[in-house]
Amino acid sequence: MTLSLLYSLPKSLALSFSDILTSYQSDSEYMAGQLSAFGYAISDDPEEGDLWLINTCTVKSPSQSAMKTLITKCKTAKKPLVVAGCVPQGSRDLKELEGVSIVGVQQIDRVVEVVEETLKGHEVRLLNRKTLPVLDLPKVRKNKFVEILPINVGCLGACTYCKTKHARGHLGSYTVDSLVGRVKTVIADEVKEIWLSSEDTGAYGRDIGVSLPILLNAIVVELPPDGSTMLRIGMTNPPFILEHLKEIAAVLHHPCVYSFLHVPVQSGSDAVLTAMNREYTVSEFRTVVDTLTGLVPGMQIATDIICGFPGETDEDFAQTVNLIKEYKFPQVHISQFYPRPGTPAARMKKVPSTIVKNRSRELTSVFEAFTPYKGMEGRVERIWITEIATDGIHLVGHTKGYVQVLIIAPESILGTSAMVKITSVGRWSVFGEVIETLTQVNVKMAPEKLSNQEKCSPCSIQYESCACSKEPEPCSSGSDSCRGQIRLEKCTVSRNDSWMEDGSSKNLIGWLLRRRRNHEHKKVENGIVLGLKNKQEWALGGWGIVDSALLIGILISFLMIIAVIIHLEFRTLLSK
Repeated sequence: MTLSLLYSLPKSLALSFSDILTSYQSDSEYMAGQLSAFGYAISDDPEEGDLWLINTCTVKSPSQSAMKTLITKCKTAKKPLVVAGCVPQGSRDLKELEGVSIVGVQQIDRVVEVVEETLKGHEVRLLNRKTLPVLDLPKVRKNKFVEILPINVGCLGACTYCKTKHARGHLGSYTVDSLVGRVKTVIADEVKEIWLSSEDTGAYGRDIGVSLPILLNAIVVELPPDGSTMLRIGMTNPPFILEHLKEIAAVLHHPCVYSFLHVPVQSGSDAVLTAMNREYTVSEFRTVVDTLTGLVPGMQIATDIICGFPGETDEDFAQTVNLIKEYKFPQVHISQFYPRPGTPAARMKKVPSTIVKNRSRELTSVFEAFTPYKGMEGRVERIWITEIATDGIHLVGHTKGYVQVLIIAPESILGTSAMVKITSVGRWSVFGEVIETLTQVNVKMAPEKLSNQEKCSPCSIQYESCACSKEPEPCSSGSDSCRGQIRLEKCTVSRNDSWMEDGSSKNLIGWLLRRRRNHEHKKVENGIVLGLKNKQEWALGGWGIVDSALLIGILISFLMIIAVIIHLEFRTLLSK
């Protein structure tokens, strides 16, 4: 028996929300794991399925529209149907859900029961539950190297535009012991990244008398000391981490924790934040960003903006633009306001749609003009490699600051860590060349404050010779700085390599070669962002401006050499 597990998230939305919809993806993996363990084959091809299982997300209106389209297709195909996730949980009376089996977000451990009964022709509805699903359910990971670990469900907020609270309810946190137990299990399964997921990570534990720093410190202790498994902390709203900023910064500084955090601001205007009932001010958001970036070297912060929230004036929007310009965040998810039925914001006076679209375009234009990775070219970084890019050619790794690095390397190094030299930078990612894969490393577990940060801030790894200096001498910042976390026996990039690159920058051909390489890398990066999968689309065919300039430069150089030879021969003949 084959089941088709489908997603109501539109492709474009799935790309945009890749960092914040981890709870949704984790639910899908748990359901697939249970059904597989029970003997069902899982397919993402609807034509192969004897039953369709649609997992839904209610964070945005397009997701619900996609769900309605899938339900219509399923009914037309006359296939048994189960709908899971936030939409049926929060909007159980939708007309499209009539006669359909549904399973709520806290009932995913009973998905086999629902599927069995549905195949028998029964309609099943499981929505209410007082306890959380256990964490050790069978699971089929979308990426075998990544464990998405939910630390709580629901939230403490009451945002006027949000439908998720309707679906996932009030805050319910897993105990520290249960989460640490799960971490131990997945590390034994050779998982290389653990993503903590939540509607609001910062609110963790407030319902059970603990806090996020307590959980994070308990998890960090269990991470392998060789740095082979990394922890990524999930999205957190500003209010609940303000009192724990220094403790969270200490964890983000740890060598086995990505120095990355997603903190949605939604608007740069206090008036709009009040209308949204976000429970913080722009000044408090600034405190979060300034504190973390000040205490954690290489810290990367992503944020969200909603354009055109009801009541947003031109002045409000200008404040948002100025905030984004000031901090130049490397990642900003920009969305237009969608009124969600049943929310207070749906009853507010809307901003005209043309204005909303124009504001979204303007802010997107501002954001895309940033060059967040400028200055990384030539740097040596440690990366963790966990997936294949959508072009099918590059592998994807991330630096400690969670900067995406695209490399060309054999798939056998997936799930490993490597040292790479950054060869070029793009808008959304950087490109690198593998120097060596890492096997034996000695990780210093206790995070310490940096000294001489100016000299060694780019270093995430300390060699016997400091990678921050071109001279082969001990690191000037001492053994406990340069992040002082990882020590390797050697670095296979020599100083002469960088010297030759500097020398080549002084001649036209070298400059044109680098320009061509960067131009091709930019084409590849743009294609990956668009999700193109046809390898032919990456072919270098076609002559661009850089290619033509390179050819002309070569021809001019060749002609000049010939001219010099002829001139010398002519002078030799005259002298005779």
